[in-house]
Amino acid sequence: MRIAVFGYGQWGRNLVRVFHELGALHAVCDDRPEALAEAEKKYPGMRAVGAPDALLGDSQVDAVVFATPAETHFRLSSAALEAGKDVMVEKPLALHVREAEALVQLAKARGRILMVGHLLRYHPAVIRLKEMCVAGELGRIEYAYSNRLNLGRVRREENALWSFAPHDVSVLLHLFEAMPIQVSAVGGTYLQPNIPDVSVSNLLFDRGSRAHIFVSWLHPFKEQKLVVVGEKKMAVFDDRHPLAKLMLFDKSFEMVSGNIVARGTEGSPVPLDGTEPLRRECQHFLDCVTKRATPATDGPEGVRVLRVLEACQRSLQLNGEPVVLAGAAETTVHA
Repeated sequence: MRIAVFGYGQWGRNLVRVFHELGALHAVCDDRPEALAEAEKKYPGMRAVGAPDALLGDSQVDAVVFATPAETHFRLSSAALEAGKDVMVEKPLALHVREAEALVQLAKARGRILMVGHLLRYHPAVIRLKEMCVAGELGRIEYAYSNRLNLGRVRREENALWSFAPHDVSVLLHLFEAMPIQVSAVGGTYLQPNIPDVSVSNLLFDRGSRAHIFVSWLHPFKEQKLVVVGEKKMAVFDDRHPLAKLMLFDKSFEMVSGNIVARGTEGSPVPLDGTEPLRRECQHFLDCVTKRATPATDGPEGVRVLRVLEACQRSLQLNGEPVVLAGAAETTVHA
């Protein structure tokens, strides 16, 4: 398997490292000579190219991975699919639902693999949490909230919602196995005009279940936490915890003098596989290309995430006015 990675920036370096470790790295493409020089020095023997067309037309390249700015995803992915390459593209799949849908149709017409880099879906804690949900350990999910907070990295081309929330939206749709029927979002702009630094999105699902997503790059400390409350039990995924990243809590109440009182619980850690999420994601892409299998985070999944993000963005621009997602109740999200 020969992979070409486009973009040797902050995240592209990680992808190049992992594909090199997996023995699949063939080439790196970047329009910055200094970036290519750095890649060549670190990975001697691989091909360094400045022009995308040179690699897209290379018959030795089996598949391509895009870690380029979001506004280039549609153009580059379209060109790669047209050239007959399998594609893995970092989130978001595109900047508009119509573009993402066009990529899905193009991949289908060309018989190509199209995968979206929703990294959190490949985290051992999320995989185990999903297994627990499927097994009924938590019961029906009543509500969940996800915090993705940090001080920086501030973007100019996208706001905090689009920069941080795609991972959380992907995981929540995966756990709820449904699309929200309505969303609302509010935010604040403090550092740059018209680019919200913080946003809080509320997702309402059929039968009353809810989820909340709080993202910010203007926060005094880093936090990446997901809380899921079910009918039976509750789970907490804290990616910043050095040891127990996934905890399971009992959910029990009793009546005391006519009042509902919660019974305290310390929670118990859930054992996890120690595989690096990015390595699992990259290996999954290689396996899908080899076996011609549908990725866990395929093109249609990327479209669903974009539908939610676009609806949240509209609500954000309307100062929190709810936005209904037409047909969402009939949309099935595969486990």
